[in-house]
Amino acid sequence: TLNSLRQYSLCNAPEETHRYVIAVQRDANGRGGSRALHDHVRVGDVLTVSAPLNDFPLLYARSYVLIAGGIGITPLLAMARVLERTGAEWVLHYCSRNAERTAFRELWSSPSFAGHVHLHHDGGDPAKGLDVKALLGSRDPGTRLYCCGPAGLMKAVREAATLHRWPREKVHFEAFTAEGTAATRAREEADFEVALRSTGQVLRVPAGSSVLNVLRSHGVKVESDCEAGSCGTCLTRVCEGTPEHRDTFFQQEPAGDERMLVCVSRARSKRLVLDL
Repeated sequence: TLNSLRQYSLCNAPEETHRYVIAVQRDANGRGGSRALHDHVRVGDVLTVSAPLNDFPLLYARSYVLIAGGIGITPLLAMARVLERTGAEWVLHYCSRNAERTAFRELWSSPSFAGHVHLHHDGGDPAKGLDVKALLGSRDPGTRLYCCGPAGLMKAVREAATLHRWPREKVHFEAFTAEGTAATRAREEADFEVALRSTGQVLRVPAGSSVLNVLRSHGVKVESDCEAGSCGTCLTRVCEGTPEHRDTFFQQEPAGDERMLVCVSRARSKRLVLDL
């Protein structure tokens, strides 16, 4: 049985209310959720699921540019289905290592998608993949950009969009990991310290590392789930210092300075004292 919780993007059309369709890439180096699904779940098994949440909404625009990398295709496929059905102007650029690693291969050549979808295979060398700087060099008025994929791809898209002055409110990302969340930020990360209130131990959080992973590496146990800032499981009280919130969990109410999600959020101050 599966005892852990994971979040996955629905990739079928929203009018299909009789089923949920997800695509899960087996990650041998992940936390075990994908391996458990691939290795242990069988047809006929019953899984407990919650109602869907939408943290990555498709907003109105005159036209759309969708950029996906790897398994990041899943939320963008759901968007593409809606755009195709409504007759909107859109294009999807899907980046993967090779044809064999391209999800939904048969779908892209179907009449509904063939004229809108461009596949890019880099063979493992990003320099041979999609040139996002050239792609985003021009923008029609009213165009929105949506991107989901590995941290490297999202960082390149963010930098290209900033370089070519895309309005920030027209550029949207979904990240599956803390590294992905960091990649979508326009400014560089800085080191800071976290101190544990119970012991006084002070730990350094370098750029590119999450507070959660630093705590783990020093044997500090914090309950977590999504590790991308959307579920709220790792909510931790902040006793001193000012956190920099990077989550999508606090949307209906402000997070304030007395709590943070340690999986993605960082610090505006030089040190945070956590209630751990």
